[in-house]
Amino acid sequence: MKVTLIQHTPDPEKLIASAAKLCYSPVGAERIMEGLEEENTNRFLQMLMDLGHESPIEHVSFTFAAEGVSRVLTHQLVRHRIGCSYSQQSQRYVKLEQFEYIIPPAIESVPEAKAKFIKAMQDDQKAYNEITEILFNKHIERLLSEGKSEKRARQGAEKCSIEDARYVFPNACETKIIFTMSARALMNFFKHRCCNRAQWEIRALAEDMLRQLKKVAPTLFKNAGPECLQSACPEGSMSCGNIIQIREKYKNV
Repeated sequence: MKVTLIQHTPDPEKLIASAAKLCYSPVGAERIMEGLEEENTNRFLQMLMDLGHESPIEHVSFTFAAEGVSRVLTHQLVRHRIGCSYSQQSQRYVKLEQFEYIIPPAIESVPEAKAKFIKAMQDDQKAYNEITEILFNKHIERLLSEGKSEKRARQGAEKCSIEDARYVFPNACETKIIFTMSARALMNFFKHRCCNRAQWEIRALAEDMLRQLKKVAPTLFKNAGPECLQSACPEGSMSCGNIIQIREKYKNV
């Protein structure tokens, strides 16, 4: 897995502080950025976090690129909808001559399971190639009979064939995605996906994202992480039971 923070709102903490200042100050908009040195910015941000006043943090956003992740992960990721945008590599338009796949650690650690897993991936690729060829021949014949040029017929036949052949690909199939989240959306994302009960792959993504965010906006994301960092575990009887270790861990994330 490779996840990279590729862009973000310039000077995000200062912008949030200015929005908060406008809420609590008589100063007009044209002077709202004045006096916001690092100390004052941190003070405003800390006040926001303590009050639970989250609307000002919606003004900044962060864009990540992720690759080497599975469709299992992205199916979960795109469920985060409010304040989020996604652009994912399309299997409908990109022909996968040899698809990459993600092997879960639990399977990787058991030779017998790993061998069966890899065999299943190889069988999927073989089926994809064979189905693509069969459908391509069918579609190009149809398109040529409709009067399309050979070039247009080949282009159309490939698209039609791979958009149906892709159905044989597994959830393990590697994909690439660019996504943008507001700071408020990220706070919610971390509460759910940094939790020990989150699926291992998206939890690894969330932890890597948080490490990178703390470098560019340390005060803003100081307390970000699973919900149990700030309160009791919300999972009830399904709690992992490791709240002390988790709180210690996130001091160093």
